[in-house]
Amino acid sequence: MRIERIALTRSAPEVLRCLAAATTRLGVPPPAALIGDWFGSRAVVAPSVAVEPVAVTGVFDVAQRVGLSSRGDAVGGGWLGYLSYPDPGRDGAGPRIPDAAGGWTDDVLRLDADGHWWYENLSDAAVPGWIVDALAVDPAPSECHVDWGVADRDTHRAGVLACLDAIAAGEVYQACVCTQIVGTATGSPVDFFAEAVARTAPARAAFVSGRWGAVASLSPELFLRRADGTVTSSPIKGTLLLSESPSALRDSVKDVAENVMIVDLVRNDLGRVAVTGSVTVPELLTVRPAPGVWHLVSTVAARVDPDVPMTTLLAATFPPASVTGTPKGRARRLLETWEPVRRGIYCGTVGLASPVAGAELNVAIRTVEFDDAGRAVLGVGGGITADSDPDGEWDECLHKAATIVHRSPSGAQHRVVELTP
Repeated sequence: MRIERIALTRSAPEVLRCLAAATTRLGVPPPAALIGDWFGSRAVVAPSVAVEPVAVTGVFDVAQRVGLSSRGDAVGGGWLGYLSYPDPGRDGAGPRIPDAAGGWTDDVLRLDADGHWWYENLSDAAVPGWIVDALAVDPAPSECHVDWGVADRDTHRAGVLACLDAIAAGEVYQACVCTQIVGTATGSPVDFFAEAVARTAPARAAFVSGRWGAVASLSPELFLRRADGTVTSSPIKGTLLLSESPSALRDSVKDVAENVMIVDLVRNDLGRVAVTGSVTVPELLTVRPAPGVWHLVSTVAARVDPDVPMTTLLAATFPPASVTGTPKGRARRLLETWEPVRRGIYCGTVGLASPVAGAELNVAIRTVEFDDAGRAVLGVGGGITADSDPDGEWDECLHKAATIVHRSPSGAQHRVVELTP
């Protein structure tokens, strides 16, 4: 395996745009990127990867090979892609983009925690000349504009009220009721993603694209990290505007209860495949900033035998607990009747499985799905408990969407249709 430091001062969004321009010019598959907090680094960028539709049972199924690299922070390459939320909406319509897509990359550009760029290649090949050339040229100015439409407040409110009735009847304790904002995109999704990441700096941002469309995930949430026999998950439950005092979130009975219920669900999910007695909660109810909001974050960890395949781990844990409800099975079935349309990639996962570094997957919230016809779909939602207020839950949806739908790439206001009736 080759690990080579390269002289580069560009930011990760700039590197992504340089590579996107070069791959378009050369007629090769586009780049993909993980930006924020991934594998102990600030960014992992695949210079060119063919992200093609795959069976949902084949995603992220890469075993970590101990000793492949002497550097603990190396990534090298691997399988990079996404898996959509599996359930339909009330209309029963099929997926807008493939349920799952991904591809293998032998090499990556990695921005380490100290701000240094590295070229890493699993097959020990030197950095290709086209990558060197691409990074030396500023791409032509370009931007992606999304003309966002109307979010359906009345349907969301009906779903929240139905959820409150189900909670009162004892069918569920908590469920995540979601809605969508649909728009029309003009320009390239890679420009949308690069601008949004540079402006908002989400912790678990990810971008993949192909002939089928693109996924631009601005997520703050870790779904699964698997490395060296340990699996961790950091569910987010509890949201407050960033302008408010973070202590108010930690003192909120509703938000704390919501978070603790989901922590118990994650413990149960991981317990299905973990070494008996190994499930722990090393972090509980930590307040962290995210674009536009504060979140309550907890972390659950477990020992999982390296021989357990990713298909088994995902069967036990997917879709993520924080975007479903508890009990999970009943919540999912009810959500199919409360939400009018399929979520798609929203509430699914995007990430990378590396034979060197293990696997890291986000929860695909704050995520825009672009199809091949230029339609953009943004999902937003929140967890409902017995203490939820329907108007407050709607406001939370708008707060989560605001940093994505209210600004254009140049920083000016988008033309956004009023989000409330």
